[in-house]
Amino acid sequence: MGAKRMACAAAMAGVLVIGAGITAAPASAGGQRPGTLRVATFNASLNRGAAGGLVADLSGRGDAQAGNVAEVIQRVRPDVLLINEFDYDPAGRALALFQDNYLSVPRNGTRAIRYPYRYAAASNTGVPSGHDLNNDGTVGGPDDAYGFGLFPGQYGMAIYSAYPIDLPRVRTFQTFRWRDMPGALLPDDPATPAPADWYSPTELADVRLSSKSHWDVPIRLPGRTVHLLASHPTPPVFDGPEDRNGRRNHDEIRFWADYVSPWRAGYIYDDAGRRGGLRPGAAFVIAGDLNSDPYDGDSIPGAAQQLLDHPRINDRIVPASAGGTAAAHRQGGANLDHRGAPRFDTADFADTSPGNLRVDYLLPSRGLPVRATGIFWPVPGDPLFRLVGDYDPALPGGFPTSDHRLVWLDLRR
Repeated sequence: MGAKRMACAAAMAGVLVIGAGITAAPASAGGQRPGTLRVATFNASLNRGAAGGLVADLSGRGDAQAGNVAEVIQRVRPDVLLINEFDYDPAGRALALFQDNYLSVPRNGTRAIRYPYRYAAASNTGVPSGHDLNNDGTVGGPDDAYGFGLFPGQYGMAIYSAYPIDLPRVRTFQTFRWRDMPGALLPDDPATPAPADWYSPTELADVRLSSKSHWDVPIRLPGRTVHLLASHPTPPVFDGPEDRNGRRNHDEIRFWADYVSPWRAGYIYDDAGRRGGLRPGAAFVIAGDLNSDPYDGDSIPGAAQQLLDHPRINDRIVPASAGGTAAAHRQGGANLDHRGAPRFDTADFADTSPGNLRVDYLLPSRGLPVRATGIFWPVPGDPLFRLVGDYDPALPGGFPTSDHRLVWLDLRR
């Protein structure tokens, strides 16, 4: 929801990979947990309002928000980390600068953390579609891009890993068309009698499903591979009665439910033209800000349950924090009417609406034993509360780090 909204020539166009061929011990990241893989997802709000803004901010070591984000990561020390809302630049400068100027610099008593493997790829955000996708009579601007954004790559994604990325097997789905999903919830223009006609046939020939992208990034562990299935579906708001964002959010989530289901993944194709989903028996973790709470908020009912109730996915151990419960009680407002337990919340949204929600997920495949899990959300009075805080309009973006919290999961390797 925003801050309050190659080494492998066969890699897809726009893909950036750093670290191929580097041999470094996983202990450079979170290897203090023998036999355990710690995975984390963090919508870190490392997005800026103009192209090149993030590179400029990360070029020195004085950006307070980036420093706080780095400290959170250093304290949790994940082995594999997905960052949502990390502006993409094709040269990969921001990806390298965040490592060199922030993650590699100890902060407030932490130890530096270094990831020898990093991955980023192009995002649909800010890429002009050439169509009037919001039907306001004009073509151009962030609402008419393939994904909402002021410039190409805004609100992108990044992966940092202590373990090698299997580059030839990475799959991206940036250009998969929404209409090619069987039974897609295409939006309807309520002013006409025709069904599912918000987009014209010409537009539907181009409109992409992913508001950013969907990535299947295989991480090579000793003796096995785990697929990190990364995405950041659009928020189900900022539209009209046609509910084009709500419907897209639902189907962006459904994409992974189908992808890990061999019996219904035949329609899927990636950016290289390869068809089908994840092979049966492959280990995976679905990660990212899905912008959908299973009980509260504005997403289509059942959107998150497409994954939470999936037979191949383990959601029996849900990440929790004391900070989420304390925030809901302290802030009141919409939180008081929520059905979901506040200890599972991962984002601190407006207290009037929608309130705090569980929107950030790490969902492992069944067969990956979960050892521990949690959400970095300290309570007031904890010395680390300064890293999350409460909403403050005087801060850029409103928070010391982000309106989202880092979620982590320990898996037995």
